[in-house]
Amino acid sequence: MLQQYPLSEVEKAFLKESGVQKISTLIPYLMVDNFPKLGLITACRFLEWVSENPKGVISLPTGKTPEFFIKWTQYLLGNWDSKKGKEIRAKYGMSETKKPVLKDLTFVQIDEFYPISSQQNNSFFHYVNKFYLEGFGLSKENAILINSDEIILAEGKHFKEIFPDLKVDLTLRFRDPKNPLEKLQQQSIYKIDQWCGEYEQKIRDKGGIGFFLGGIGPDGHIAFNTRGSHLFSVTRLTETNFETQAVAAGDLGGIEVSANRLVITIGLETITYNPDAVGIIIAAGEAKAPIVKDSLETPMNNVYPATVLQKLKNGRFYLTKGAAVKLTDSMDSYYANGDWTWEKTERSIMDLCKKLKKYGHRLKIDDLKNDKYTSLIPDLSENTVNQVMESVLKKIKRGTTKEKNEVLLHTGPHHDDISLGILPHVTNQLQENSNEAHFSVLTSGFTAVTNIFVIDTLLHTKRLLDEGQIQMVRYEDFFSVGYKLKTDKDVYHYLTNVASEDPDQRMRGLCHRVVRAIVIIHQVRNRQELRDTINDIISILKNSYDGEKNPSKIQKLKGMIREFEEELVWAHFGVQVKNVHHLRLGFYTGDIFTEQPEKKRDVEPILEMLRKINPTKLSLTLDPEGSGPDTHYKVLQATAEAVRQWAEEKDLSKLRIIGYRNVWFKFEPHEANVIVPVSLGDMSVMEDSFSNCYLSQVNASFPSYSHNGKFSTVAKRIWVSQLDDIQLLLGKNHFYLHETATVRSSHGLIFFKDMNVEEFLAHARDLEKSIEGMI
Repeated sequence: MLQQYPLSEVEKAFLKESGVQKISTLIPYLMVDNFPKLGLITACRFLEWVSENPKGVISLPTGKTPEFFIKWTQYLLGNWDSKKGKEIRAKYGMSETKKPVLKDLTFVQIDEFYPISSQQNNSFFHYVNKFYLEGFGLSKENAILINSDEIILAEGKHFKEIFPDLKVDLTLRFRDPKNPLEKLQQQSIYKIDQWCGEYEQKIRDKGGIGFFLGGIGPDGHIAFNTRGSHLFSVTRLTETNFETQAVAAGDLGGIEVSANRLVITIGLETITYNPDAVGIIIAAGEAKAPIVKDSLETPMNNVYPATVLQKLKNGRFYLTKGAAVKLTDSMDSYYANGDWTWEKTERSIMDLCKKLKKYGHRLKIDDLKNDKYTSLIPDLSENTVNQVMESVLKKIKRGTTKEKNEVLLHTGPHHDDISLGILPHVTNQLQENSNEAHFSVLTSGFTAVTNIFVIDTLLHTKRLLDEGQIQMVRYEDFFSVGYKLKTDKDVYHYLTNVASEDPDQRMRGLCHRVVRAIVIIHQVRNRQELRDTINDIISILKNSYDGEKNPSKIQKLKGMIREFEEELVWAHFGVQVKNVHHLRLGFYTGDIFTEQPEKKRDVEPILEMLRKINPTKLSLTLDPEGSGPDTHYKVLQATAEAVRQWAEEKDLSKLRIIGYRNVWFKFEPHEANVIVPVSLGDMSVMEDSFSNCYLSQVNASFPSYSHNGKFSTVAKRIWVSQLDDIQLLLGKNHFYLHETATVRSSHGLIFFKDMNVEEFLAHARDLEKSIEGMI
């Protein structure tokens, strides 16, 4: 397929390196091994294009996706003629490329929230100025930008006067205003629409965009052209959909904000107006695989906005292997190349059950012979399906085997990761008294706590202090040593009032812990200082804009609230506070581009914990690729390095590593080797503990794009869908007629991977290659 298109020298080099033999999609794609390399190919192609078009028009993305594109572009420009720079250029078709000059380019901003002040660090205007205009040395005079503060509204007023609650009601385009303010709003919306038309004309006057680079959203949106956008759409003020709002929640401080923000975005026609344009969509990670498949294999359709790139002869997708994993080309390659493994047999049989909607025992040998994948199984016979069923039954047996005399260390990148991933498995382990359990969350997790949650909690704390209901602050030694004591009592008090259904007393338990946290963070010495500090924190938060990065002490307070929540969950099962370990690894900063883990700062705390606890089983998240969620990958690498170092000191041949996934990625049945039945009771425990303990998460301010609600509901749906997959192979009667109550009561399943240390480190090394040789 690619041979039909005008490949650049860079694209030829990356295509050759990828080893991809067949591309049958409607838009050509190039595939690289990992997320950082996605930045490299994009940077090389961009600089190649700029070298040929020094006065061209470019439009580049915002957010986390272009991190390595930005870093590689700056690196190559700064090291063009260095030994390393020449090696990279020679390898990727740029030996003869003249060093590009970027200062004469015209930059077009793709989109922006509306309304949002250009002064805010979370505005795309700020991002573009920082990373592109300043970072790449582009001309500010040539730039075509979206500055909400400068869009002229009715009577020359600022958007804060016209839209005091920062909400824009687009029904005013079509209805009569009800009052003078609405009349001004209506006039202002018309003026914004006029401004958008003029913005579009500026781009067209330049001949259209010559080089477009964009990411793709979970619903398939490019720019803010969400599912259903007109294929001939232009620059406009518009609403977004839930998936887009969920993704934007992290930028804007919560779904409560992003759900009420409109956007100004260029249109699909804006992107494709110049028929000679290079239009590139980049996507990383298996989470993007379904929408990538639909966007590349579907004829042009407004349900999948990225299909509009079919209009461009230079339209491309640049993908990581994870993002490409569901493409028909990738599936064909997976089965056709390399040795045939048992995993391939399992996968092909289970996929055939889904494809034909047939239970495993009803599959006939002709079904297997007529399928393009199962027909490749060596020694294919009537017994093949039975062998796969036996293999899955062994996985379930492993998941129901009672564990005894284990020292368990369950870890998670964020608070709630362990609970959402494997809580029913953990509760089985905790029911055995001979097991010793520890839990560790490796980052502070402060970004998941909204300002409004902290403000409300602190106002409640002040009221309780005024009413004398936080009695511990009256003890003589409280501000010297007392604040460190009786943390288990806070937890027990809270959970007692979960049982008694007393929300006021539950809140009192949280406020007790918040007081202790403030004393620790701010070194408060008396009650007056405590009140003053609480007032200061409230004032700072009230004067912050939504999504603004908090000062470090407020970050720490938010993190300590999350830590209390985690202690509450495990206290359900009698786990003491001392067995819940909070590591707060330093790479987690809340910045848009976080640092890579460092040996001393991030690895040594994990290593020290391993030495101290000396676990026989260690659980951790095992996401498939070094891309989003970014923190999961970085925690995995820090943990792997700690285990590596520990293995140099101690014989770890008996240590088992449990790799689990949760709401961001899930195992396919063939990838897992342990399957744990989940009962309705298990689901209720998970839902109840989540709702009662993760107070800062109950309103789902930062939800998954797949569900407008709590993460616990997403986890439950995954467990149920995993049961559906296995039931299709084994038959429903295998479960409801099973000889054991554990299997009979299962209405969901958890998949995970049980590994020895060598297997785990080999897996981690495969993922780590995504950083080797990269910036």
